Amino acid sequence: MGNVHASSQQNQDSPPFTVPSPSPFPETEKDGSENLENPGSMEELHKKCKELFPLNFEGAKIAVQKGLSNHFQISHTLNMSSITPSGYRFGATYVGTKQFSPGEAYPVLVGDIDPVGNMNANIYHRFTENLVTRFQAQVQHSKFTASQFIVDYKGRNYTTSLTVCNPDIIGFSGVIVGHYLQSVTKNLDLGAELAYQRSPQLPGSQIAVTSLAARYTGSDFTLSGTVGFTGIHVCYYQKASEQLQLGVELETNFRMQEAVASIGYQIDIPKADLVFKGMCDSNWNVGATLDKKLLPMPFSLTLSGMLNHQKNQFRLGLGFIIG
Repeated sequence: MGNVHASSQQNQDSPPFTVPSPSPFPETEKDGSENLENPGSMEELHKKCKELFPLNFEGAKIAVQKGLSNHFQISHTLNMSSITPSGYRFGATYVGTKQFSPGEAYPVLVGDIDPVGNMNANIYHRFTENLVTRFQAQVQHSKFTASQFIVDYKGRNYTTSLTVCNPDIIGFSGVIVGHYLQSVTKNLDLGAELAYQRSPQLPGSQIAVTSLAARYTGSDFTLSGTVGFTGIHVCYYQKASEQLQLGVELETNFRMQEAVASIGYQIDIPKADLVFKGMCDSNWNVGATLDKKLLPMPFSLTLSGMLNHQKNQFRLGLGFIIG
């Protein structure tokens, strides 16, 4: 939904009359923290860099989107692939009337379902200026396979979040994750994460992992990273020009003793209504997507390609969106 910026101001009623003082005290300077903006949630820490990498797919995909009203939209998607399950999916999106800004209204309900009954559902709601909740669920073969509930509290210059994944009250299992992100200066954000998992399959039936996070935002670049006992994740984003954006990502896993480095870029050509994204990583994967709007018709064409030199694999995807 994007970063949510919330600010609070104190309005003081002026007295009916004032008495001048012969030697007034100088006004104290306001705390610098009052000028800091909300840093967003921990999930958006690497957002700028992650958005540059292409979302590759294989096969053919046709989607038709239709807006029935200002609050309701439906979609029909036909997917044909040899890797992912093929078939038809029906999707629907509802946007409520509780509006907090010109481009933000709640509640938001997004879901899709296939003829067999497999369903994905997402519910977003903002109760107050500071409190935002999200619920996500996945149903496969008439059973809940995954569920997630997230609560975000966005203060003036900080965000705290609580996530509960796949809770099982009877079996006393599930995952609980707590996030806290604080704006220290106009350029620097610091945060921490605590993840707790309880499951009979784990040694000792439970485990807890902590990590620290930081993000530095410059005029045209962003450097973000997380470090913990399980690994290190670092992202660097650079806006080279109005048309070119670059991103570098390094992700390590201490337990698996693995490390993957990736480079991604995005080229925007507004006059041609074209967006090109590409990437390559240390596992010899090279991928790219091309999105082209076929104006003046409400059509969009997407081409996807993924090549692995080491495994000698190539995947090609073609997508066509109407609406």
